Amino acid sequence: MFYVGVDIGSTASKVCVFEDESIKETFVMPTGWSSVETASDIKRRLDELGINEENSKIVATGYGRVSVPYADKTITEITCHGKGAYYLLGEDCTVIDIGGQDTKVITVENGNVTNFTMNDKCAAGTGRFLELMANTLGFDITEMCRKAQEGKEISISSMCTVFAESEVISLIGSGKNREDIACGVVDSITGKVKSLCQKHSESFNYFLSGGLSENSYIAKRLSEKLGSKIKTDKLGRYAGAIGAALMAKGLK
Repeated sequence: MFYVGVDIGSTASKVCVFEDESIKETFVMPTGWSSVETASDIKRRLDELGINEENSKIVATGYGRVSVPYADKTITEITCHGKGAYYLLGEDCTVIDIGGQDTKVITVENGNVTNFTMNDKCAAGTGRFLELMANTLGFDITEMCRKAQEGKEISISSMCTVFAESEVISLIGSGKNREDIACGVVDSITGKVKSLCQKHSESFNYFLSGGLSENSYIAKRLSEKLGSKIKTDKLGRYAGAIGAALMAKGLK
């Protein structure tokens, strides 16, 4: 029997397939403009793997979870990220997920979600914010973070993404080094994440999930802000999909 978790995020969609007790397959693809179309692409990929309605249970989560008509159930990403992080880390933790449209901080105790906080509706403090700022500086996110390590911190004070972009453009126009601006951008987003974490009980066991879990500089700056080492896993970006697949195992 296969247990499948489909996590359709705003920018990337992740899939995890369990065969009985172990992970058989993971894959990721861009969500694109239509989560419905992405769900169809995922279905074709699952068909190629020999996974169908007769031999599987499927749980969908994430921003576009309602766009997966072949899912047996839909579950919020809060629950799935908590379950997935606990599976990967093997212990209770505070999960930090910097997503494309929102950032979530999730407290996991005894393997279950007991509290969560999300950023406000503005994209500041999210992966989309990083992407926009990187584009403004002429970088991709990975290159911007690499450049940030070479720079000196400049304050990005605007709380709104639109105003922050204007602020960055003004800094560029005034002749500030891109490395310094990049450093300020990373400091801005990690500072916003720290503020979310402070709404939870103090933790010394943080787990970074989602796409930015592969970015060592973001993890390093978060560790410095929070005064605690940030843990992750090579499958950290699949935490939501893994949690969804684990929830699928509980379906009858």
